[in-house]
Amino acid sequence: MASRVAVSSLRVAASKVRPATAAAAVPKVIPSRNMSSDRQPPAERASAILNSVPSSSLASKTGTVVLGTGLMAAAISQELYVVNEETVILAGFVILATYIGKSIREPYNNWAEGHISKIRGILNGARAEHTEAVKGRIQSVEEMKDVVAITEGLFALSKETAKLEAEAFVQRQHVALASELKAVLDSWVRYEQQAKESEQAQLAKTVIDTVLKGISNEKTQRDILASAIAEVEHLVKAKAI
Repeated sequence: MASRVAVSSLRVAASKVRPATAAAAVPKVIPSRNMSSDRQPPAERASAILNSVPSSSLASKTGTVVLGTGLMAAAISQELYVVNEETVILAGFVILATYIGKSIREPYNNWAEGHISKIRGILNGARAEHTEAVKGRIQSVEEMKDVVAITEGLFALSKETAKLEAEAFVQRQHVALASELKAVLDSWVRYEQQAKESEQAQLAKTVIDTVLKGISNEKTQRDILASAIAEVEHLVKAKAI
């Protein structure tokens, strides 16, 4: 019913349009229709028009097209809108814009998909590198799982080393003290020996001086000579010589 109303409204509007405007518009519209019919079948054209309508179901799309056509026909029949050269230019511009949009849609989609694929590849590569880095870090941490036991062993070894170094230091101090005591004792021994040698030399010198002094006395010489003669006589009497 709505389609019949739309068709009758279009016929009434066409009969009321001025001849000059219709004559000027027809030569421009007919070639575009012929071109569109040569390029695309009517069924596909209608299907494309329905698909271009923003709706979810076929009934709502058809209702929208019929309602729009009816409103346009009513506006033309009531002379609210007059079809003129500007209308034809607008229709041609819309057709041209639609054609350009359809022409560049596929290359743009290809370019956009390629760019998206490139970005996706970069992101996937970064994610893979990050995953590998995390795995490497986890492996390095797993390799260091025995670090506590190793640290405890090294700490015990360091304590033992410090203890041995302390004992070695004490022994070195003992050795140094013993060496110093030995040096002091050796110096005292040398001093005592030197003092003793000096006393012996002084005693020997005193004895020698006393003997020489006694020998130099005339009485002592006579006594020694008499004692020697008496000893020789005694030996001769005893026939020892």
